[in-house]
Amino acid sequence: MSLVLLALEGIAGAGKSTLRDRLLASAAAEGIQVGHIGQFSWLSLESTRTIIGLRAGRPAQDSDRAVAAVRRDLELHARHNLVPARSVGPLIADRLTLSTACLLAVLHDRPVADCVRELAEVRAARAELTVLLTTPPELCRARLSRRSTPRRFGEDRPTAARLAELYEVAATSWSEATGLPVLRHSCATESDLDLLAAACMDRLRAAVPQATRT
Repeated sequence: MSLVLLALEGIAGAGKSTLRDRLLASAAAEGIQVGHIGQFSWLSLESTRTIIGLRAGRPAQDSDRAVAAVRRDLELHARHNLVPARSVGPLIADRLTLSTACLLAVLHDRPVADCVRELAEVRAARAELTVLLTTPPELCRARLSRRSTPRRFGEDRPTAARLAELYEVAATSWSEATGLPVLRHSCATESDLDLLAAACMDRLRAAVPQATRT
């Protein structure tokens, strides 16, 4: 299966941005055109209001409407952003379906597997490969403490630990629902980063024939 969409998942501080930047730099150095995209479309006012509340740690009044709202955003994201970008070449998403499912689950006390299955029905948004960074929450917390930005929802110790557990369940549910792989690996050391980057670059190289590289 050709790698067109690569999703990087994991709790805050796990190393997603570091891995993303490494991959984008490595791809550019090899003349491989790789795009980068965010988690949400922001194209529906109702969905945007729901997502902003969820990201701030405020559950919606109705959990079913919250799931429907984020699914609607994912459908718009797929139609207007993901599909056009994927037609150009490989694409890296810094957070995508699993992150949204875990956010819904932790705030609405819903089974994360149910959230995954609902969002996985948006087939055009399915990543051919998902990388789940399983970096220990305490290390993630230590990394975040060195950042100058204000702390966000999900970065406190209890919630981060809970999210880490949910991601593991979500990853299994994702593969069961879609048949697509999830690569689980910590990004705690430079060696971890090297290994993950090498594995992802192998897939990106395979997706872009040598003759089409710039």
